[in-house]
Amino acid sequence: MPKGYIMVSYLELPTDENLSNYAPKAMEAIKNAGGKFIARGMPVATYENGMNQRAVIVEFGSTDEAQAAFTSDVYQAAFALLDGVKRDVRVIEGFE
Repeated sequence: MPKGYIMVSYLELPTDENLSNYAPKAMEAIKNAGGKFIARGMPVATYENGMNQRAVIVEFGSTDEAQAAFTSDVYQAAFALLDGVKRDVRVIEGFE
């Protein structure tokens, strides 16, 4: 079974306060759900229509695990701490 990935691109930057409240709780929720953070932070470079905004990539054993982690009550409680920051969140399947 192929691995699943959550890809997050921020469409606007969170405040430092929102991010510092959200990040530790979100990381704990995702790690406890089996997620492994592959990359997070600001881009080194952007191309084509790329946005110079924060991005995160998390690996899971499957897309089902990724979706369960994102929709879990624990993660959603952490997400609420971002206070309405707009993001593009996708769950995609990796190659076998």
